[in-house]
Amino acid sequence: MDKWMDNPWFIKILALLLAVLLYSSVPHTGKKITDVNVPGEQSTETIHNIPVKVYYDTENLVVSGIPGTVDITLKGPITHIQSAKALKNFEVYVDLSKAKIGKQKVKFKVRDLSDKLNATVKPASVNVTVQEKITKEFRVEAEFNTNQIEEGYSAGLPVVEPNKVKITGAKSVIDRITYVKATLEEKGKLKETISEDANIQVLDKDLNKLNVVVDPETVKITIPIKSNSKTVPINIVRNGTAPEGVTIESIELDENEATITGDENVLKNTENVRVEVDISKITDNTTLTLPVIISNGITKVTPQTVKATVVVKKQEEKTVSDVPLKIQGLSEEYKATINDPGNQMINILINGPASAVNRVRPEDFNVFIDLSSLQEGAHEVDIHVEGPPSVNWKANKSSAKITIEKNNA
Repeated sequence: MDKWMDNPWFIKILALLLAVLLYSSVPHTGKKITDVNVPGEQSTETIHNIPVKVYYDTENLVVSGIPGTVDITLKGPITHIQSAKALKNFEVYVDLSKAKIGKQKVKFKVRDLSDKLNATVKPASVNVTVQEKITKEFRVEAEFNTNQIEEGYSAGLPVVEPNKVKITGAKSVIDRITYVKATLEEKGKLKETISEDANIQVLDKDLNKLNVVVDPETVKITIPIKSNSKTVPINIVRNGTAPEGVTIESIELDENEATITGDENVLKNTENVRVEVDISKITDNTTLTLPVIISNGITKVTPQTVKATVVVKKQEEKTVSDVPLKIQGLSEEYKATINDPGNQMINILINGPASAVNRVRPEDFNVFIDLSSLQEGAHEVDIHVEGPPSVNWKANKSSAKITIEKNNA
């Protein structure tokens, strides 16, 4: 042994054998000697508003009652939860590929989620209705705010192109359709024909919007708009009485017609407009600027004012004297005596155009008192005057005093 121990090769071989023995006594796990096995941290977290996919026969069926989103609670290693939350690479779905028509309860399912995570969907299940899908054609009604029409204009019947659309949905929903409307968007006042695209709304009798598919989704609305106007004559209306000694020979307007605008029904019943001339203050030839007067319901008139040229003619005056006063209506059993005027004559002041005034004679007047309703006694009665229409007149007496007596003859 001493000799072996002194031999260097023996020592080297012995060291090698001891090293191999030690190496073989240590267990091998395949890990690096720096790896340390630590239990993973577990966590629970809820992810909100996860979209729900529905698998069913979309060509022939309609499914209702499924929410658009659900909440899902994940439980497992925190790293896996964080990854699922960030990537959202899993799917929540409902499988109705073999569903029958009618109401039924179905569960939400989750797939493409890590097998190290447990998922709980809230709600876990939902009641759904599977119905037959049908398509039906409906006429589209155009709708617009009549307050959009500019004052003085009116709208004709709207034209909708196309005037019918196809609506697809559940049979129970299609049966509820009451109104299919295309509403024109408001864009200020309208005074000319307008054509615009409008979205279609499908409503029930209570004006609730229905969940259906419309083909096409928009239609073109054309609203014909026209001006409510027409041309009418301007009439001259004389107000008051010309001053004494003045005759209005003529009144001429610089415009004889006006264009009026207003409601269509009002225009139908309006045949003219007018200007009013107050002749009580006119003593000489003059030109007046007068407003054109319109009736209720007319919103605009053109022109708004006109010029009226008034030509006057000064009148002449003269007194027609000794016009006899006659008695009318007296019963044969009575006789009457005119006490005032004592000569049974009156004088009449006349005025008018010179040519007419110069032609008037006393016999052109019929001056009388009417005693048809009177009995015996003294009376004061009105004097009546009838004369030529070409002049104006005024008697110097308006009443007469008389006495009625029995006729003894």
